Amino acid sequence: MNKKIRCTIYTRKSHEEGLEQAFNSLDAQRLAAESYIASQQHEGWVALSKSYDDGGYSGRTLNRPALQELFQDIENGLVDCVVVYKIDRLSRSLVDFSKIVELFDKHQVTFVAVTQSFNTSSSMGRLMLNVLLSFAQYERELTGERIRDKFAASKKKGMWMGGNPPLGYDICDRKLVINVEEAKLIRHISLAGF
Repeated sequence: MNKKIRCTIYTRKSHEEGLEQAFNSLDAQRLAAESYIASQQHEGWVALSKSYDDGGYSGRTLNRPALQELFQDIENGLVDCVVVYKIDRLSRSLVDFSKIVELFDKHQVTFVAVTQSFNTSSSMGRLMLNVLLSFAQYERELTGERIRDKFAASKKKGMWMGGNPPLGYDICDRKLVINVEEAKLIRHISLAGF
């Protein structure tokens, strides 16, 4: 008879949009993970009833309530295997992910990504995991560069890029235009020496 392997499921979605739906992204991730665990019952896998769901939290940080709770339960010896839908649900940062793997190793916890075949107990599995994480981090950095480039190009065209406009201006078609009434007030204040 196989040893019982206590499996838990971690889900994450970066944005809160859609979480109010009856069946959302977190539910879909959990369902896929539950099905995977069920397919491994012959190996002794058992799904724990407690789930760890971080809706509306970025994968760029480890400061997520459910993830921190999962870490605590791992340290308390309550988990043997963590199952996620995709690796990037745990982290999009190679540095952070290496910290997670270190914690898993310290407590003999294995890690499975349902949509990506990884076995973190083998050296080849670790290599492939690190390659994939490197690409995930690259993708995140590339997205950040694109956003910064678009922001800079829009600014260069004189477009207002957000926030409250300075006193004396209004926003019209994403550009600052003088608010005549406020401009009079500013001139008055300036001439009065304030």
